[in-house]
Amino acid sequence: MANRSCLHSADSMPNEAEIPEPVRCISEHNWDIPLAHKLMVGRGTTVVPSMIWNPPIGIAADYADGAALLCDLLRAVGKGLEDDAGFAACVATTRAHLDKQQATYFILETGEIVSMTDQDPVAGVQRLASGDIPDAVAQAEAAIAGHNDDWLASIRADWQSHFGSFYSETLYFSFST
Repeated sequence: MANRSCLHSADSMPNEAEIPEPVRCISEHNWDIPLAHKLMVGRGTTVVPSMIWNPPIGIAADYADGAALLCDLLRAVGKGLEDDAGFAACVATTRAHLDKQQATYFILETGEIVSMTDQDPVAGVQRLASGDIPDAVAQAEAAIAGHNDDWLASIRADWQSHFGSFYSETLYFSFST
């Protein structure tokens, strides 16, 4: 079994009493929380109860703003990958799926990733929400504005690990609708 980060969407945030309905599947990524997931939960980032695990290790954020940030970065990355058919297909798949599964919030399930380390999962999610995610957003915003060329070049060179997640209506952790 691969440890994965799972990204969903919903029209409300999970809380201690209930899981939102419906929960739509966005994507999952093995062994890491990729840049794409960090950016999608990069606007209005809030730690919430997990829909899968007991501790509060979920992250919710504004869907429209997170999707727009990711799409803006994909455009900037694409300016150096015009002849890469794989990248073009990845972008088309990502955009179509985000349009199809649109909701009010993204909800990122981090449990399997933060549990891979020997740190406290709750503290790990707090570090993600207050450090890693805002740092990724700042790097992306600078690149989009044309002020972070070295970082953008490094993202282009390894775009598959940052954007090549599994997008589907059914993920390992799916919820009945």
